[in-house]
Amino acid sequence: MTGLLKTWRRKRELRRSRLDPALWRQVTGDMPFLQGLTPEEWQRLHDCCVLFLAEKEMHGARGFVPTDAVRLSIAVQACLPILNLGLDLYQGWVGIVIYPGEFRVRREEMDESGVVHEYDDELSGEAWPGGPVILSWQDIKLGEAGYNVVIHEFAHKLHMGRGDMDDFPPPLAHMPREAWLGAWDAAYETFCGQVDRGVQTLIDPYASEDPAEFFAVLSEAFFTLPLAVRSTYPALYGQLAQFYRQDPAARQPAPA
Repeated sequence: MTGLLKTWRRKRELRRSRLDPALWRQVTGDMPFLQGLTPEEWQRLHDCCVLFLAEKEMHGARGFVPTDAVRLSIAVQACLPILNLGLDLYQGWVGIVIYPGEFRVRREEMDESGVVHEYDDELSGEAWPGGPVILSWQDIKLGEAGYNVVIHEFAHKLHMGRGDMDDFPPPLAHMPREAWLGAWDAAYETFCGQVDRGVQTLIDPYASEDPAEFFAVLSEAFFTLPLAVRSTYPALYGQLAQFYRQDPAARQPAPA
């Protein structure tokens, strides 16, 4: 019954809510990684954003006031990864907190001797299990090929909803587990070796922190730098294409 009620409410929301066409063109026009979407995909993205904005709550922090353009920008980037997966993958939480710039989080870390050290960590984004996604608007605006803080944090949300954050997320039901985990393990081992040797890498060396960060960083690059990801990590690109049910590299214009 709950599922039927949710479906009815979403259909009603889509019937009565409309996004400002001029604002839609303005916001999506600033996102080159959306080029190549088919008319059907554009419509699904639009509808997903309508529902996302209706079901999620965005609040500013440290004096930041989210405008309609800010809210829509976040919605578009958050909905892209689930374009063919469905909004239910973001269920179980509602809040998005937006800071004007980087924000500080108090951390505790125990060293090998058992001594606990406290320090402040400056972040551009963070996703909390069962809680909000926290974002820096300054870093969202800095988005470029290979870097997208919104996709990064929402990839973490997908991971949190599917499995242990100490490992890679499990594959979707239709995907062979061995091929999925094998591609991730091989790519991660190679990447961490490159970082240890000081080799310049396609993605941020920060991705070597742990499997969860590697998944999130590769996800943002998959959508915003797909040709390079496919060239550098062909097996992993194929797995990500199956996981997200999208092929961003195929949307890119053919080389002149």
